[in-house]
Amino acid sequence: MILELYKQRKKTIDEALELINSGDHLICGLGGSEPIDILSSLHRLYDKGITDLLLTNTLPMGAYEFITDTKYKDMISVSSWFFTPIMRKHYHQENITFQPNHLHLALKKRMVAEGSRPPVLLTTCSPMDKHGYLSLSIGNTYEMQLIETGIAKVILEVNPNYPRTFGDNQIHISEVDALVETQRQVPCLPKGSINSYDQRIGDFIAERVEDDSTIQLGIGSIPNAVAKALESKKNLGIHTEMFTDGMVDLIKAGAVNNSMKSIYKRKSVCTFALGTKELYDFLDDNPNVLFYKGCWTNDPFVIAQNHKMVSINTTIEIDFSGQCCSESIGYKQFSGTGGQADTAIGAQKSLGGKSFIALYSTAQITGEQGEKKNISKIVPTLKPGAAVSLSRNDVDYVVTEYGVASLRGETLASRAKQLISIAHPDFREELEHEAKKMHLV
Repeated sequence: MILELYKQRKKTIDEALELINSGDHLICGLGGSEPIDILSSLHRLYDKGITDLLLTNTLPMGAYEFITDTKYKDMISVSSWFFTPIMRKHYHQENITFQPNHLHLALKKRMVAEGSRPPVLLTTCSPMDKHGYLSLSIGNTYEMQLIETGIAKVILEVNPNYPRTFGDNQIHISEVDALVETQRQVPCLPKGSINSYDQRIGDFIAERVEDDSTIQLGIGSIPNAVAKALESKKNLGIHTEMFTDGMVDLIKAGAVNNSMKSIYKRKSVCTFALGTKELYDFLDDNPNVLFYKGCWTNDPFVIAQNHKMVSINTTIEIDFSGQCCSESIGYKQFSGTGGQADTAIGAQKSLGGKSFIALYSTAQITGEQGEKKNISKIVPTLKPGAAVSLSRNDVDYVVTEYGVASLRGETLASRAKQLISIAHPDFREELEHEAKKMHLV
């Protein structure tokens, strides 16, 4: 019976695309969960006369033709919750836009509101087990939440290279409208090297993370350095948005055993994963890593229930008042808020919890004449048009390679003084001058 259901739902890519109608809202799995083979063929709907599609993606992996070629602008509009290079490159197109969101609220209202476009989920899963269940593998941020509404068509790429994972991410074959079998590799991100600045920032943060804490980390060289610096800690737990290679290293080092967690003791909890093949191998058939819906993992109320919750995130720019711009360069969208506010606020509501925002003190930019120059990432005011990803009311610790500023509960004057003290020495005099003009010193 189960195998018969599977055969009935097994389709070619073109057969699966026939389930998509003009006016539909296509919602893609996040990051590495994108059904790359299906999306690489989506532009073929143009020749079938399909129009007025809306596609929502998050952390997209592929340079798909329907994004890169303006020929398809009347066929499909693309709305993203989190930009990657492909979205930044084509943001100027009239059919490409950005949708601000907190991750835990991403599926609210617009996605499933009465009278909205008919939703179609496009994502990737690992193969069906003998009981008829398919695992959503490395992504459960909003995928299962959408399935559980009961109103979405569900089109899946089934791929044996994707790890079988656990949590509330199991979908029965009877809930699937179409399956497309593929053999492509899982998108990987390299670990990346850790430089001296990363190491110093990692050490500063690790000094303030106590044994028995529950941690959340993002991806990149700074979070990798933090993970490395935490390897000497004891009884850490993981409750995170994204599961990373650094967390695998912490588990293997014995620093993480989840024994002191308040929620899902002895289990690591996340909503999606992205990293190296070694990460995916670690996750495969691993019952100690659970993938739960992002509306739960990232709910600040849930995060706050963890023992000594610690969130560690990065930002692009911070002003004297503590406003963090973590997703744009001026008005130009660069990435997205993701779960930064979710985790930072949730951690500070936890008993003994802490939130860290990390950044290099400077960045190198190209001037109008093509010259390279350094600028301070600690600034008097954010650039015009900059998105405030984390408000000044929600900032706690700020860390650069020059030290730590503790801003929670501090006055504007105190904040400016502390932030200047961890700015690059080359810019401190200039920043102090600006602070005086703003009557902050």
